[in-house]
Amino acid sequence: MAAVLLGVSACLAALPAGAVAPVPAAPARTAPSPTAPSPTTPVIDEEFADPDVVEVGGVFHAYATNAHGRNIQHATSTDLVRWTVDATDVLPDVGAWVTLDPPGRVWAPEVFDNGDGFTLLYTARDRAGGRQCVGSALASSPDGPFRPVGEGPLVCPTEDGGAIDASVHTENGTRHLLWKTDGNCCEKDTWIHLQPVSWDGTRVTGEPVRLIKQDRTWEDRVVEAPTLVRRNGRYVLLYSAGDYRYDGYATGWATADTLTGPYVKGDLPLLTTESFSGAIAGPGGQDVVTGPGGQDRILFHGRGADRSRRMLYVADLGFADGRPVVRGSKARHEAELARVHRATVRQARDAWGDRAVGHIDEPDSSVEFRVFAASPGPHTLSVRYGNGSLDAAGAPAAATHRLTVNGADAGAVDYPYTGWDEWRTREVPVELRAGWNTVRLAKGERYTELDAVEVA
Repeated sequence: MAAVLLGVSACLAALPAGAVAPVPAAPARTAPSPTAPSPTTPVIDEEFADPDVVEVGGVFHAYATNAHGRNIQHATSTDLVRWTVDATDVLPDVGAWVTLDPPGRVWAPEVFDNGDGFTLLYTARDRAGGRQCVGSALASSPDGPFRPVGEGPLVCPTEDGGAIDASVHTENGTRHLLWKTDGNCCEKDTWIHLQPVSWDGTRVTGEPVRLIKQDRTWEDRVVEAPTLVRRNGRYVLLYSAGDYRYDGYATGWATADTLTGPYVKGDLPLLTTESFSGAIAGPGGQDVVTGPGGQDRILFHGRGADRSRRMLYVADLGFADGRPVVRGSKARHEAELARVHRATVRQARDAWGDRAVGHIDEPDSSVEFRVFAASPGPHTLSVRYGNGSLDAAGAPAAATHRLTVNGADAGAVDYPYTGWDEWRTREVPVELRAGWNTVRLAKGERYTELDAVEVA
């Protein structure tokens, strides 16, 4: 079976995160939202950053970084799409170890059912050491109010810059805490750690293990906001990277065969401003939850047309042989995975550097590739091409490829003339099923070189 083609894609902090001055609380309201998940339409169209979601009795509870005069925000939904934003602060008291000077430094909540109630983990500024650290609080209900536990923070490595962005992963009866050293506060490394904790998450019970740190150019010296899931027998670690204030903030991924690693990062990030074609800027702070019907969903914040606020988005999530795939987000695959039928593949140099270029020259030649869709439905096929064809009179002429999807005729892709030294993109709608799909481009009229194919 063929795999993805030459650059083919499958669809698929100096300031603290969410630092805002307190403002009067707004009344409770139901946020307008679409009737089905749309990856580029916010489901909460206001500041709701660093989301965490827990499902209790068919109701999804979302928590977010401070805003609107609340230390921790709270919203509820039954479908992950239509949300009611609560007017109360579920963490009204941050604990004696916390200083709120300056204000707006409570963020990145994580809530889970501990069997006897609910635990909230949160990031706040430690009064003694002056660094951001992770604290814990308990409540009898996911609606709160949560009350801080202990006289000090749960995790607070002051010498490494502090700790932020707690999340949990539970396996074989053991609760594990993930957190990040806030080394970017003081020109140190930022490590994501895994550490065993008590079942209610209020005490650490073992030493932390380092999983990954910043080592990619696109990460801009920061990794943070870990989320760990196990799918298809592999551990998938999602994380955010970069400066959350700018469009370069993005979501990356790494996989491992064992809980403690080693974790191998993906070649390219999962969610970026570019992967959403600019419709969402700086996507990050993600969480993963199983939604209605058993569909995995990823919830994350991002900036839409209004770049001043980080809103809540939700998208279908799938795993292609362990690799995460998000509907609506384009992610490139490597050229060597292509299968070319009765055609040639050569290396050509363009503005992007060395890139495989596919020639579909012979009458029965074609290029076949596989793409993974997180969920079924309409998608967009984008083909980056170059066409220098001439007609019989020597004039510039359009070219075409015949398109089939899963063996069914899907029409033709037409390519206006570009010349052989220019790349352009053509987009056509395609209908995909959930999981793997086979897409083929076959010889049509005249000739076109292929540089990259994306499906989103």
